[in-house]
Amino acid sequence: MNAIISASDLAAERAGSTPPVLLDVRWQLTVAQQTAAPGQPPFDGRAAYEAGHIPGAVFVDLDRELAAPPGKEGRHPLPDMGVFGAAMRRAGVSARRPVVVYDGGPGWAAARAWWLLRWTGHPDVRVLDGGLPAWEGPLETGTPPAPDEGDFVPRPGAGPLRVLDADAAAALARSGVLLDARAGERYRGEVEPVDPVAGHIPGARSAPTGENVGPDGQLLPAERLRERFAALGAGADTQVGVYCGSGVSAAHEVLALTVAGIPAALYVGSWSEWTSDPSRPVAVGPDPE
Repeated sequence: MNAIISASDLAAERAGSTPPVLLDVRWQLTVAQQTAAPGQPPFDGRAAYEAGHIPGAVFVDLDRELAAPPGKEGRHPLPDMGVFGAAMRRAGVSARRPVVVYDGGPGWAAARAWWLLRWTGHPDVRVLDGGLPAWEGPLETGTPPAPDEGDFVPRPGAGPLRVLDADAAAALARSGVLLDARAGERYRGEVEPVDPVAGHIPGARSAPTGENVGPDGQLLPAERLRERFAALGAGADTQVGVYCGSGVSAAHEVLALTVAGIPAALYVGSWSEWTSDPSRPVAVGPDPE
């Protein structure tokens, strides 16, 4: 099953006999909110949803429904499964009905929802390639009537995707390929706008997730993604893991790896969890070590 869907294919499926459940997960990184222009309010995903969304889509709050409160396990730890399951059922998610997830770009939040649903056992979840900007159909405003309650019950680890904890991520950096999906300057330790320490996990390789998309905001073709990851030492026969700042943009890199045919595990706690323990080593500079 493909992990992404084009806007034209989504339009066709919406007109079919079994249209997918649509989840709108618009969100922006906290640091972007903090650096908003003076007088400009922080980004409000629900307000953006109410201003215009794909007809029938249900808004899902990443910070409250796709993550637990921040703490020593990172800024976006795994959500409480009761909270996550209730949110998915409220949105109409059922085990036997396909789901399509989108955001406003660049796809990080949608990929987080995709990853969670696949990790907890949903068999058919795709991300709208390019997000809402790629959609050329009509939009609806306001909050539509609630859909019929879904029946999806999340089962952690029931799907094909895997998780890493801090120890497993450190081990994989030595025995396989651990990719750092953050911007290169954060990896090198030149700047750290969110977390308390700059740098990267020793042995990790810099692989900014932004380089997996083209200028149109859509993922690069699968062959180009395979070439990119091969240059980083990652292939279908390699043990691969990914982390970022808090497990959101790294989910988008896992999505890109999946499209390229490369299985990869996600270190959900990521750099925000790694740096919560001052005893963990930190590397700086352009080289993995």
